[in-house]
Amino acid sequence: MIRKNPRGDLPQIHPSAFVDPTAILCGKVIVEENVFIGPYAVIRADEVDADGDLAPIVIGAHSNIQDGVVIHSKSGAAVSIGERTSIAHRAIVHGPCTVGHGVFIGFNSVLFDCVVEDGCVVRFNAVVDGCHLPAGFHVPSTVRIGRSTDLATLPKVSVDASEFSEDVARTNNQLVRGYKIIQNEF
Repeated sequence: MIRKNPRGDLPQIHPSAFVDPTAILCGKVIVEENVFIGPYAVIRADEVDADGDLAPIVIGAHSNIQDGVVIHSKSGAAVSIGERTSIAHRAIVHGPCTVGHGVFIGFNSVLFDCVVEDGCVVRFNAVVDGCHLPAGFHVPSTVRIGRSTDLATLPKVSVDASEFSEDVARTNNQLVRGYKIIQNEF
């Protein structure tokens, strides 16, 4: 469902993107080319700040927002998802938040008030809250990263983890093409 927010903003969706009919995109959302948005994803850019302003939620080209993902923002803050980034099933990305290019966010993970730079891997059921995660870091499953976390304790992304991330992005890019072909059958 594509709908406007109370302010009247409508999502802008590139014609080459695929948005599952069960997904909800509301308000000032920008979906760039060849993006896959899976079933039951919710992307809402509808809260405004004290002045009535609202930054967009931007989903970068060739990224995928998988089943049940929620992307929202507090008080009109910006959310930016980079290119070739995968946000896996049931993850929550809550702004303010910036996610770089080529990032993998695992199942059920939560991002809030953070920056996750290019090439990072955040595994399943992890939390990144209130911090800046430099490029190429790996957050293991079930780990919580916050303002007081010593980032020197985190490993860099391994070749295997990087290849996994690239494979997920590649697979979902193929899904975009396949679903675009059959979208009139829904």
